[in-house]
Amino acid sequence: MKTGDVLRRLEAGWSEFENSYAGLSEADLLVPGVSGTWSVRDVIAHVSWWEEEALKHLPQIREGGRPPRYSVRYGGIDAFNALMTEGRKHLPLAEILFRHRETHERLIAYVRGAPEDLFTKETRFRRRLRLDAWGHYPLHATAIVRWRDRLPAPRGGGGDGVR
Repeated sequence: MKTGDVLRRLEAGWSEFENSYAGLSEADLLVPGVSGTWSVRDVIAHVSWWEEEALKHLPQIREGGRPPRYSVRYGGIDAFNALMTEGRKHLPLAEILFRHRETHERLIAYVRGAPEDLFTKETRFRRRLRLDAWGHYPLHATAIVRWRDRLPAPRGGGGDGVR
C-alpha cells in the first residue's frame, strides 16, 4: 500500500459515512437511538474524537513510541467513549459539525505528509490509522443507515422525501 492508497481508503470510508446521514434535518440529527442512546450528532462527535486520537498518537507511533493503553488509562474503550460523550454533550450541533470537518482535514493533511514507508506494510502506524479512521467510518455509517431504515416515512405533501 502507498500513501495514495491510504488516502483513497480514507476518502471512500469518509464519503460512505457522510452519505449515511446526508439529507437528514437538524432535528433528525438529534434523535437518539442510532447506536444505543446516541443520535447521529453523537456518532459524528464520536468519529471526530477518534480522528483526534489518531492525530494525537500517530506522531508518537511514528517516532517509535507506544500510546498508553485505554484499558489502563480509562478503564477500557467503552469508558473512554463514555467520558468523551459526556464531555461533548453540551456542544451545539454546529460546533460538532465544524470540529468534524476540521479534524478530518487535519488528518488528511497529516497523512499526506507522512513518509511512504509507514504505509507499505502493516505497521503500527497504518494499523492505528485504519482502526481510528477508514476502518471505523463504515461501522457507524452502517448503524446510521439501519437507523434511517427504521424511521417512519415522511408525511404530508410538501416534503422532499429525503430520509
